[in-house]
Amino acid sequence: MGGGLVDSLARPGGNATGFAYPEFGFSSKWLELLKDIAPRVKRVAVLRDASIASQIAMLGAMQSIAPALGLNVRAIDLRDPSFIEQAVAGFAREPNGALIIAPSARAALHRSLIAKLASVYQLPTVYPFRTDVVAGGLVSYGADPLDQFWRAAGYVDRILKGAKPADLPVQAPTKYELVVNLKAARAIGLDVPASVLARADEVVE
Repeated sequence: MGGGLVDSLARPGGNATGFAYPEFGFSSKWLELLKDIAPRVKRVAVLRDASIASQIAMLGAMQSIAPALGLNVRAIDLRDPSFIEQAVAGFAREPNGALIIAPSARAALHRSLIAKLASVYQLPTVYPFRTDVVAGGLVSYGADPLDQFWRAAGYVDRILKGAKPADLPVQAPTKYELVVNLKAARAIGLDVPASVLARADEVVE
């Protein structure tokens, strides 16, 4: 709605509809997860694509809740690999830091580099998708994209049969997943609390 793609979630009003990523306030859950897995964390860098309007809003949502969790939140813009390396290295010079990776094509492109930097500098890192954790990241929490794709197929079927996108509500995710990588945790000397492991949908050994 903020980007002008639809008039409202209930009645998009144009020729676009679909299945959206969680609303901006969801990003505060990443901060809460960080405090659960690494209570000593005081500083958080959010790696985001500043060209995406929703990521600016996500950062604002995190900054609004951060003081209540005893956290200071700042942004690192995702640019070229050299810039990312320098920015993360600079951030890691002070203790008790951690990273949150906002979902974007650039984050996916630099997934391996980000996981490597998090390991080298021993930074607990929360990712948005399971694929990030399978690729070596520490922990992810977010909507299950495969579930979104399956549900989108139903909309495609309805539109092909004559339904108008303007009349099909934009739907929020209904399935979320928490994934933990114990190998990545050991690499940074982190003991993942049993309470987090008990909540996990998947644990990567």
